[in-house]
Amino acid sequence: MPLQATRRIVRTLRGPRSQSIVPYDMFDAHQTAKELRSARKLEGVYHKGQAKVWDGKDLLAELVEKHGGVDLPPQQVEAIKRLFAVIFWGELAAWKVSAELALEIEPLEAKMAATSQAHDEARHFYVMHDYLSLLGYQPEQLPPAANRILNEILQADCLAKKLVGMQLMVEPIALTLFQLVREANIEPVLCELLTYYERDEARHIALGVNYLPQLIKRMSVAQLVDFHIWQVRMFLIELDGVREMEQDFRALGIDPRKAIRIGQTKQLHAGRLVTTQLGVSLPIEDLVTRVIEARMALDWPSEDAGTGRRDRLRRALAALLHKTPGARKVQRNLDELMRSGQAPGVSAA
Repeated sequence: MPLQATRRIVRTLRGPRSQSIVPYDMFDAHQTAKELRSARKLEGVYHKGQAKVWDGKDLLAELVEKHGGVDLPPQQVEAIKRLFAVIFWGELAAWKVSAELALEIEPLEAKMAATSQAHDEARHFYVMHDYLSLLGYQPEQLPPAANRILNEILQADCLAKKLVGMQLMVEPIALTLFQLVREANIEPVLCELLTYYERDEARHIALGVNYLPQLIKRMSVAQLVDFHIWQVRMFLIELDGVREMEQDFRALGIDPRKAIRIGQTKQLHAGRLVTTQLGVSLPIEDLVTRVIEARMALDWPSEDAGTGRRDRLRRALAALLHKTPGARKVQRNLDELMRSGQAPGVSAA
């Protein structure tokens, strides 16, 4: 009896046995040749991130000294503050998502890539804070559309949505803004700083391109439909964001239509790379292209189009039902990018 009582006490102190949460089976999954190639690319993302890391504090100080400070007209200062506040808070959201992905993703190489991205996003966040502080920016809540899209991604109900939302939608939009600001040569400190951001962000897209196909393959038909509907909704919110900040784009000499076209091409090209990995064609590209064409007809009609409400509605309906010249041009550009192996701000490794 004393021995049995002692055993009961020991079992009580040890507590109930639980299943191990250490993923001992993370190396057990069978991989196809294509999945093995993707894994090697993701491993490369981690090692390239380590090799190309830069010190944000030192770099910003060097650029400020090199260019003699930050000097902009007041109107452009306000436009930069509003546009890059989205980047600032977006970097925090990307930091949160990449940290979550690093925790949740099991394959070693994808976990390494997500971990590398979390480190990059932390640096991007504090450096953008320091740059905007030079302009007198005080952190505040974003406009409704930008705030909504970041929260939609952070609160998404599955990893696939978080991955496509951040890596294949928000990251290409950031790359678009960086490209347009550099091309306009608006402010030398920012323009040179953005080349470092671009290099990192292009590398981050590789995580979505190379790991998302594995998540899509596991989806049921209902889950896949929900996934595509969610993406279309995100595209519409992004266009709301462009509408909100249209005057800021124009203050910097940037045409909102051009911004949409470049962003659309970067996002859909990333999507093409995903479908290539899957080996199947998905209807999302055509659907998104038609939706964007319709929205542009409503809010940003071309110069040769009628600007009356009836004309805009008629053109928007036609864009939904038929491929417009703009939609065909986008798809030709995507076809050429795929043939050439080039990418508009997208790095496959």
